[in-house]
Amino acid sequence: MSDQLRVRVLQWASGLDPAANRARLAGIGPGADLVVLPEAFARDFGQAGSDVSAFAETLDGPFASEVDRVAGAASCTVVAGMFEVSGDPARPFNTLTVGGGEGGSYRKIHLYDSFGYRESDRLSGGAVQPVVVDVAGWKVGLMTCYDLRFPELSRMLVDAGAEVLVVPAAWLPGDRKVGHWRTLLAARAIENTCFVVGAGQPEPRYVGHSAVLGPLGDELAAAGGAEAVLDVTLERDDLVAARRTNPSLANRRL
Repeated sequence: MSDQLRVRVLQWASGLDPAANRARLAGIGPGADLVVLPEAFARDFGQAGSDVSAFAETLDGPFASEVDRVAGAASCTVVAGMFEVSGDPARPFNTLTVGGGEGGSYRKIHLYDSFGYRESDRLSGGAVQPVVVDVAGWKVGLMTCYDLRFPELSRMLVDAGAEVLVVPAAWLPGDRKVGHWRTLLAARAIENTCFVVGAGQPEPRYVGHSAVLGPLGDELAAAGGAEAVLDVTLERDDLVAARRTNPSLANRRL
């Protein structure tokens, strides 16, 4: 078990050319234990309501295989968003693939049927179960974008052992949207006394503002709207101290 976790957030934009997005993965270098890219990095959503089924891949397809390859080359774990084929050919999963380490994947549970959008018209939701992966001896829980608005999922992940919540996103702009994103990242950290890593796609299509929060809600690193890279080292002592100071998980009455 490591006392530190070196986290790198790549606030990079994905485009409509899957090959170009895969090629950009080669820019993931050494020096981190966990590298987090945004939601839909394999291929952007395109215009609202677009059919993305033609760009869905399997978890041993070109994108996930390249994520695994670059993770191995950089001796790290990489989390990145993609569209995954499902039982309904017209409605793939919105999936996080985990390359390197123990591997794994997470299918977005809460589809973005909000703020005038209908993600469920084009995508299938994943099974309602927490996905926690081991990264360098740390337990990392996976969420995607709109999942952040549902505290039940983050609590399920923490109850399953998560010490860090990772939230790749393609958070759309609009009135109050940056405020919601940043507030919800902090809320999930504070209420669960855990680290939270939010990795968003940048402006102009999305809001950017990736951030890493400590278990008492402290902002450890933050980006603006443009493309950016954040490097942060998480300290297990900070997690232990936060849970000693605010033992809210132990004080629950259910």
